[in-house]
Amino acid sequence: MKLARRDFVASLETGLAIIEAFDSEHARLTLSEVARRTNLTRATARRYLLTLTKLGYADYDGKHFGLDLRVLRLGYGYLASAPVPLKAQPVIDSVAWKIDTVVSIAVLDEDAAVYIARSHVRRMYTPAIGVGTRLPAHASAAGRVLLAHRNETDVLLRLGHQDFVPFTPYTKVEILPILDSIRTARRDGYSLCDEEIELGLRAVAVPVPHPGGRTEIAMTASVTAGRMAPAEMIEKFLPALKEGAATLATLL
Repeated sequence: MKLARRDFVASLETGLAIIEAFDSEHARLTLSEVARRTNLTRATARRYLLTLTKLGYADYDGKHFGLDLRVLRLGYGYLASAPVPLKAQPVIDSVAWKIDTVVSIAVLDEDAAVYIARSHVRRMYTPAIGVGTRLPAHASAAGRVLLAHRNETDVLLRLGHQDFVPFTPYTKVEILPILDSIRTARRDGYSLCDEEIELGLRAVAVPVPHPGGRTEIAMTASVTAGRMAPAEMIEKFLPALKEGAATLATLL
């Protein structure tokens, strides 16, 4: 969408950038850290942080800032009204029941896979991946499936500038092996992530087809490594995931 300059509110953009500076790895930040992560001066970052604190979106303990509960309102409005999570919930619950594990759907946001719906928990232990979780696209099954449906120029624009972090000893941190894994997902029609995000966690993902031809959603199932080997996951999970993805595609 093209926006006239007079209609663009730069202060809103800055405030949202401040909020997005916090994530699971940066839950508490000093003023200097927020300024550095947002490319703002300390004085500017301070004004925005204090405003967010006054409004209840952030808290301050005298040294560190963090997000407060009111931020949940921003995401809840989307989750409560967005059509995709609402339509996907009964589908992923049905798939989860068939394969007896957690099933989620995710979308691509820049270089991350963002989980927007998750099946209701049935097992005592389930992976700590909930609605709103962001995982690096290059190291997650859902992210690779979604990247596989982009051209290589787009993939390189999203990933080529990064210094990849090794989350586990199995995480791919070189661009060529990462591109190979994305090409494999493109060829096979699914992606398997074997303990690359978290030791003891495996996931397999398939694309949700779209009538327009552009895949925007991935459906993924996760399981503990001790419960199931990769080959068994593919055998037992893949047919149900593909069936569920096809069903969801008819609802979108």
